Amino acid sequence: MITEISNSIRRIPSWVNWVGLAIIGLLIIILNDAFGEEDSFVVFSLFYFAFLTFSIARWIFSQIRTVIELKRDKVNMEMLHLKSQVNPHFFFNTLNNLYGLVEIDPKKAQELILKLSDMMRYSIYEGQNEWVSLEQEVAYLKNYVELHRDRYHKTVKVDFQSTIAEKGYKIMPLLLILLVENAFKHGVEKLRNEAFIKMELVAENNRIDFKITNNYEQEEENNLPAGIGISNLKRRLDIGYNKDYKLSIAEKEETFHAHLSLHKV
Repeated sequence: MITEISNSIRRIPSWVNWVGLAIIGLLIIILNDAFGEEDSFVVFSLFYFAFLTFSIARWIFSQIRTVIELKRDKVNMEMLHLKSQVNPHFFFNTLNNLYGLVEIDPKKAQELILKLSDMMRYSIYEGQNEWVSLEQEVAYLKNYVELHRDRYHKTVKVDFQSTIAEKGYKIMPLLLILLVENAFKHGVEKLRNEAFIKMELVAENNRIDFKITNNYEQEEENNLPAGIGISNLKRRLDIGYNKDYKLSIAEKEETFHAHLSLHKV
């Protein structure tokens, strides 16, 4: 019975409560001349105004909490949207290449299918987490590079060196892939020959440093519209690392250089 009454009270619109409090306050002011000096009236008035102050404070805190939760939900939704922008065409193109490779080299096709499966699993499941181990992110990048090697009918030099001094480093999932995708898209895919990508990742002294260098064809690059990869990366870094990071980008003599430095979380 008490529970039902309590639930019924909760269902009363909040404006009804505020109107009730306002009416009681108005009555206290009207009756003040007649009962203002009686102890019982004074005590009632004090309790009323104390309750009114508490209700106002509680309402203010409730509004603040609602605003904070809305902002947090907005950030979470934005982060999921940014993650979903990781290039899906790579998976489709890889599947098409594997389809043709099955007849030519079944064993090689099986190896690449396993790598693609690991990538998709990581993207779908681990990609939804706020943080993952750095080792997982590196494994994802290596699979991505290996699958790309077999996509092109030309020589592509890709050098990826990684040094992780100790376990325990965390990173936002699907973060570094944005720089790697950028290197392949604007470099390797546009160059007819002598394409190269050099990557170096070092995790030590509570810092993660990722450097990537690739060449590109200047004339082709000038005709390309600005991609969303770098802006996507910067926005995710702003959200996840609260702007506590360093990202430097430079272009010199048809070579693109990017250096990302992150603190250990």
